[in-house]
Amino acid sequence: MAKKEHISETPATQFLRKHGVAFSEHPYDYEEHGGTAVSSRELGVDEHAVVKTLVMQDEAARPLIVLMHGDRKVSTKNLARAIPCKSVEPCKPDVAQRHSGYLIGGTSPFGTRKAMPIYVEESILALDRILINGGRRGFLVGIDPKVLVDVLQARPVQCAIVD
Repeated sequence: MAKKEHISETPATQFLRKHGVAFSEHPYDYEEHGGTAVSSRELGVDEHAVVKTLVMQDEAARPLIVLMHGDRKVSTKNLARAIPCKSVEPCKPDVAQRHSGYLIGGTSPFGTRKAMPIYVEESILALDRILINGGRRGFLVGIDPKVLVDVLQARPVQCAIVD
């Protein structure tokens, strides 16, 4: 299947355009449960620079978004301490979808259905450029990571588990 040069608008790309954010489009062949390992391989980029958007919830089931390096996992204990709250856990897929308005595998922090607090692993902000979901499976956008703080008011946290 030939790669498409342009992806139709998503709530995420509409959000970025509305806020005057420069971004590049990176479509790839999506694989079910392939995660950032597939997107980084398909696009020929370091998985560390591919940022995953995770919808989680605190002990009162209040949703939040965590942005994490593709090659790292979230320590929910460290995240709960940083926020601060008692506990944090991933939302079930149907709940995450309801909060974000996106399909699992296509979740973007931009243009979510519901406004949620956003937390970003601090070391992501030190990268020159990141690839992050553009609001559809098999579609990443390239942006300056400073956009996460400047436009989304993402709060830097340290909650990565380094394998």
